[in-house]
Amino acid sequence: MSFISSIAIENESVWAVMSRYMDQTKPLFSLVDNVMRTGECNLSHKERELVAAFTSSVNNCNYCYNTHKSTAEAFGIDEGLLELLSVDIDSSPVENNLKPLLHYARKLTLTPSKMVQADVDNIFDAGWDENDFHYVVMICATFNFFNRLIDGYGVQNTMGYRISHGKELAENEYSLPD
Repeated sequence: MSFISSIAIENESVWAVMSRYMDQTKPLFSLVDNVMRTGECNLSHKERELVAAFTSSVNNCNYCYNTHKSTAEAFGIDEGLLELLSVDIDSSPVENNLKPLLHYARKLTLTPSKMVQADVDNIFDAGWDENDFHYVVMICATFNFFNRLIDGYGVQNTMGYRISHGKELAENEYSLPD
């Protein structure tokens, strides 16, 4: 249950938290839409959602993890893959070129001050370019922000809501609700 009484459990969501602060919400939703859907890089929507859900997993943010796991699965990520990635990236059945991106997201989330050139070089060696690198950093940073926002408010909602909302995100843009 949310830490504030004005958000009912059945309405707990990013939107419920942010809708009261539209001056902040509009630029945030625009940023998320760009980072996750419209911005140009070589990462597919599926891969972007994988990085987002993985980042939320590293943060143990159940709301964001389950929502974006559902979105990634709606885009074609195998069910159970994210659970395997949370145990061991290297032995998981994810494409090899994605592993450096996920290692980077994990390290940037857990120990951001310890990032080194070799971490980035691993991404480039896997065939990604500077623009792709930028998007991985932006996805990771954006989801670290939203994980803190959601956990800071104590937002949980129900598993059913998170799954259905995740599927909705796969079918629509990240845009402001009507």
